[in-house]
Amino acid sequence: MAENSLGFNNESGDASAQVFKDALLVERLRQGEDEAFEELLRVYEDPVYGLVFRLLNQQSDAPDVVQEVFLKVYRNLNHFQGKSTLKTWIYRIAVNEAYNQRRWFGRHKKNEVGLAADEEHSRGLADVLPDRCRSPFDLAADHETRALIEEALTKINPVFRSAVVLRDIEDLSYEEIAEVLQISLGTVKSRILRGREALRHELEASLEPSHGFAWSAQTAAGQS
Repeated sequence: MAENSLGFNNESGDASAQVFKDALLVERLRQGEDEAFEELLRVYEDPVYGLVFRLLNQQSDAPDVVQEVFLKVYRNLNHFQGKSTLKTWIYRIAVNEAYNQRRWFGRHKKNEVGLAADEEHSRGLADVLPDRCRSPFDLAADHETRALIEEALTKINPVFRSAVVLRDIEDLSYEEIAEVLQISLGTVKSRILRGREALRHELEASLEPSHGFAWSAQTAAGQS
């Protein structure tokens, strides 16, 4: 990863150190150390929660999905071969679980008779759960603007949403996103570009210049 929006350098040294830390943690997890699983949760629970929360159409399901993510991480430790970072591997599981939950919800929603037709429109993303995960949004915008962005994210195509969230909120590199989503680098860049454009359109009607922050391809590209 080149120098990112937070200004990190020395990428090769950082990457090597992270690979070593991942290997140690995975080995401790495989040996069944309780402290190792607590460390895994301490490091990754909030980031995974933030990612899943933003990818779901029904955000109140986020805690259950996150729980399932870590159960699958624990059950599949023997499949982690260290070819990617532990974070990338966990994020791939999280994205897949969010996708499965969206698909399940969409399939069952078609067969349900709504008891409160206006319910889905009466509750915004910010009303469901507080965001437990610090992100570039926390540094770039006030609470009201962040809420508008978070709400706009729920309205764009989930395929593009995943790419935008991983890049502009989770600050993953293009290569890491390609690994998480299992797509080519070119497709990653295309989805991010189209996702940012879709998000810009959603925000145009909501964000006023007086907010001091506007989403645009140029603004987002500044984080690239």
